Amino acid sequence: MRNVLKFLVNSRMIILSVLGVSLYLAISEYHISLWYILAAGTVMGVVFGKVFCRWVCPMGLIMEMLMGLSPDGKIRQMYQYHKVGCPIAWISGYLNKYSIFRIKLNEDTCKNCGICDKKCYIVAMEPQKYSLYKPVLEKPGSSYTCSKCLECVASCPNGSLTYKI
Repeated sequence: MRNVLKFLVNSRMIILSVLGVSLYLAISEYHISLWYILAAGTVMGVVFGKVFCRWVCPMGLIMEMLMGLSPDGKIRQMYQYHKVGCPIAWISGYLNKYSIFRIKLNEDTCKNCGICDKKCYIVAMEPQKYSLYKPVLEKPGSSYTCSKCLECVASCPNGSLTYKI
């Protein structure tokens, strides 16, 4: 299961490209109602959390490509602000705390190496507020802003972080 997750995370841009372009074509060519997209995004939010932005959204694809152009992270912070007008981001972000699948830490096997925090874009933007392994800080996977890219889970060298029910 861990190898499957690593493969999916490493292939996320390809998955996002295929699903994002497919969704764009479905909306523009077949006139799929945005209400159906909102409903699907909500269902995904209940089950997986805020995955729509990083795994399916056409606008998310454009923002990911722009983020790749910025090594200093300024465009990376902009990724959060484009979601202000998106109702799917609002709903699924709210559902991160209540979703069926969650990012979980096994404190018994965690070595406190901090690799997960280095991979997490939420921690990079607010390191004094969030951490995946430090018990006194908030967990980014439950926050409104986490889009479940799952880089943290895939990067954990000993499997202490999982994404499951």
